[in-house]
Amino acid sequence: MNCFDRRDLGLLLLRLGTGGVLAAHGAQKLLGWFGGGGIEGTGQAMEAMGYAPGRASATAAGLAEAGGGALLALGLATPAAGAAAAGAMAGAAAVHVPSGFFAQAGGYEYAASLGLTAVGLAVTGPGRLSLDHALGHTVNRNWMVPVAFAATAAATTVVVGARNKRVRKAVEEQQEPLFD
Repeated sequence: MNCFDRRDLGLLLLRLGTGGVLAAHGAQKLLGWFGGGGIEGTGQAMEAMGYAPGRASATAAGLAEAGGGALLALGLATPAAGAAAAGAMAGAAAVHVPSGFFAQAGGYEYAASLGLTAVGLAVTGPGRLSLDHALGHTVNRNWMVPVAFAATAAATTVVVGARNKRVRKAVEEQQEPLFD
């Protein structure tokens, strides 16, 4: 086995592991599998976290995770898959930022790790052991990487920004006035 083959095998393992985890998380949100809340339960949780409307937020997050994860695992449309997964993980990380970095304390470590791995795969490409390679990279062109990340960054900025604004407003409404 030469170095090129090892790289392809390594990318396959990263894609399968990361994509599988993301797809499972999305299935929790969309279908209630693996102990998840399904659309209804996840929608209520999303509302409580500041993402509104909750049902639409749950659907978007579930599709980005399940779809992005499945496509990453298959190595298909890798730029779009990685960007979608990274956007979903940025939204998850935003919820955990107040708890710090480490997941042990409820921080954003896990979401950041999944998101950064998805970004790395989207930028690097899926390798030769992928559907993108088998299909001649028709949905994995170099120009698709910046386009996918620009679109995802814009959407994520709007969604997370609106969520942060709602959370700040709710906190301000709960505080007592400093001066009477």
